[in-house]
Amino acid sequence: MLPLDKPAGWTSHDVVAHVRRLLRVRRVGHAGTLDPMATGLLIVCVGQATRVAEYVMRGIKVYRAQIRLGITTDTDDATGQVIAQGEVKADEEAVRAALTSFLGTIQQVPPLYSAIKRGGRPLYELARAGVEPPREPRPVTIQRIDLLSWEPPELTIEVTCSPGTYIRALARDLGQRLGCGAHLTGLVRLASGHFTLEDAHTLEEVEAASAEGRAANLLLPMDEALRDAPQFTVDAEAAQRIRHGQQIAGPPVADVAASPLLRAYAPTGEFLAILTYDRRTKLWQPHKVFAASQSGR
Repeated sequence: MLPLDKPAGWTSHDVVAHVRRLLRVRRVGHAGTLDPMATGLLIVCVGQATRVAEYVMRGIKVYRAQIRLGITTDTDDATGQVIAQGEVKADEEAVRAALTSFLGTIQQVPPLYSAIKRGGRPLYELARAGVEPPREPRPVTIQRIDLLSWEPPELTIEVTCSPGTYIRALARDLGQRLGCGAHLTGLVRLASGHFTLEDAHTLEEVEAASAEGRAANLLLPMDEALRDAPQFTVDAEAAQRIRHGQQIAGPPVADVAASPLLRAYAPTGEFLAILTYDRRTKLWQPHKVFAASQSGR
């Protein structure tokens, strides 16, 4: 796992391709797309870590966002074309009240220019072709919104939200709520699950480390993606059963709280597999088994 501070202007795919060249590793992915305009935390997954990206993507996200009231764009951010302008009459009290109205679980309509697919094609492709397909609202959860600054017609907020939340759509909906329109002018991802921007490396740092042959020192073990899941060290016989996809006895499900996952480690300490609990047999079933080449805890 390689936490990076994505620079503005780069797509997440650009970053992955660059890391692939630097590390000379074919299998590289990421755990949650950032728009080209956005900066901040992008978790790049190297080698077998691509198989645990989904667990990072499930984590709570934290963003810092800049919003401009009074101007609406077709992309809901500063990269789009202006489609409407409105007078900004809201004061700080009105802005705070409007922000508070988005707390909790809400129904959010994704932006027209997004990667969500309709009929097998991303919405942004359809939008560029002049087609505006219907977009179904989706439930997202906003845990926290803090107003960091209010300098009319611009504001800065910090948002803690569920995965799948579009901050561009939040800016758009805030503008609609205030009756003047709005769009996103800046976005920084500060955290994804327990990974934070403070732990991230710049691309320049990765480039320098690669040139000096120490890029591997920047990588975190892939079990960091499941830090919150309980762990269990198995004996040699159970490790062999896991490698063959067979169930094993393990801790009672009550001992692992409500977690449906268990991190299994070989006697040598290497991260062996992710197990799921089979309530019918009361045994643990291998869900993802990893090759011995990756590092352990």
